[in-house]
Amino acid sequence: MIITIDGPASAGKGTLASYLADRYHLAYFDTGMVYRAVGLEMLLQGLDTANEDAAAAIAGALTFQKMMELSQNPEFRGPQGGKNASIVSAYPRVRSLLLKMQQDFALHPVFKDGSPANGAIYDGRDTGTVVCPDADIKFFVTASAEVRAERRYKEFVAKGIKTDYQEVLQDIKSRDERDSTRSAAPLRAAPDAIHLDTSDLSIEEVEVKACEIIDSVISRKKLA
Repeated sequence: MIITIDGPASAGKGTLASYLADRYHLAYFDTGMVYRAVGLEMLLQGLDTANEDAAAAIAGALTFQKMMELSQNPEFRGPQGGKNASIVSAYPRVRSLLLKMQQDFALHPVFKDGSPANGAIYDGRDTGTVVCPDADIKFFVTASAEVRAERRYKEFVAKGIKTDYQEVLQDIKSRDERDSTRSAAPLRAAPDAIHLDTSDLSIEEVEVKACEIIDSVISRKKLA
């Protein structure tokens, strides 16, 4: 079974995807990690991120296991990791190669330890429209910009990061605009995606709704 979960930043995609992967024993693929992996590997090898040929070579050799290994590096989620990811993600060849890597994963999904899985859950921006357009179930998780900004603001505060709610809100809105209007794989719900608005729902309520839908699909498949 392949399940995709798309949506804007701080909508709750990652939390839901992680929960569902555990509940249904499926592999979990956070597609936002692929560009960070390429950027970090270039950094570790001393390669210039301005070199598109080198970036394409790294992207072509990237595997899920290698990506998970790189994700343990402190620089993976750090400022430099984000900067490098932004640079390499602009290269068409890199995007094409990483798309193939993500699509191939659906054919042979594995867990973090490399053991085979009977399916996968994808978390991203275009997994239901571009990566896995034939997925068994597609969710589009969203929430109002204000709610998402409040969640992000509280995360920063909890981590001791000094920030301002209005700045966070503006950043959320700007990111939504960029994601929705970019030429390559813009953020949008697949026509057959099931929408889950988490603005007024707790994560537990969202999980219950998603499980009801998944269980219904599984039951129908068994009867077919």
